[in-house]
Order: sequence, then structure tokens, then C-alpha cells
Amino acid sequence: MTLLRRLGNHSRKNRLYRAFRELGRVIRTVTLLRYLSEPELREQITAITNKAEAFHGYSEWLMVGGQLIGHNDPDHQELVVKFNELMANCAIYSTALDITDAANSLAAEGHPVDHDDLATITPYITHTIRRLGDLVLDLDPPDATPTTRLDLEPRALFPGGPAA
Repeated sequence: MTLLRRLGNHSRKNRLYRAFRELGRVIRTVTLLRYLSEPELREQITAITNKAEAFHGYSEWLMVGGQLIGHNDPDHQELVVKFNELMANCAIYSTALDITDAANSLAAEGHPVDHDDLATITPYITHTIRRLGDLVLDLDPPDATPTTRLDLEPRALFPGGPAA
């Protein structure tokens, strides 16, 4: 507990605090130098950032009423944010299931399905969702469990090529 007290004190005289602050600065500098010198790291960070921004944009689009939360109660605000993220995740899951079913159907019909092509399909599709339309809740359990596995034979990806 004394270590936490020492680290919580932002005193310039605290040697432990100053040592950790300088260590943090060194780590930040090394990370920035790696970012500047390694194009692969920049591409990876950019791709991850774009995915996070795409999710937030999608969840903002789903939120009825825009970003305005009409209450000052922090508990209510947290509930609204969590509900919005839950709705976004449910919509993404449903879209991913639809994409998986379509890819499995194409592979079953003998059409080649390329993993690189599947990787470019985004689950953030908005034109199939009626945000302000009629909402009908069917609370009965589904007849079968959804297909979440993409069943592609090695030859279904690239017909005529060697099996991987």
C-alpha cells in the first residue's frame, strides 16, 4: 500500500515518482521512434484505429436521437451508452451471421470463396436496418442454432489448385 501512496504523490521531490515518470517518457519515445521507422507498425495501428472508428460511427448511427443523452444522471448515461453498444454488437452479430450463411451457400454451390474477399466485407451495413421503423419482437427461441462456422473446403477457395 505504501508503494501506491508514493506513486499517487506527484511531488517533484518523490524520487520513485520521478523515476517512473522518466521510464514512461523513455517508453513513449521508443514507441514513437518505432512508429516513425516501421511502416508495418504504422499500417497495423492505422488499421486498428480505423476499425475502432468504424464501430463508433456505426453505434452513433444506431443511436436514436443522436449523441444527446437527455439526463444528467451518470448512471442513466452509462446505461444508455451500454445499451447502445449492446444494440450495435447485436446488429453486427446478425450481419456477420448473414454473411457467413451467404458464404457457406456459395461454397456449397461450388463457387470459389476467397478469404481475402471475405475479409473486406464489413459487418457495419446500415441499409438493412430500419432504425425508426416498426419493431416486432419475437421472443420465441429460434428453431435451430445459428451457423457461426464458415465451412469452406480447401478446394472451395481456389478450385483446381492444390489442397492446402
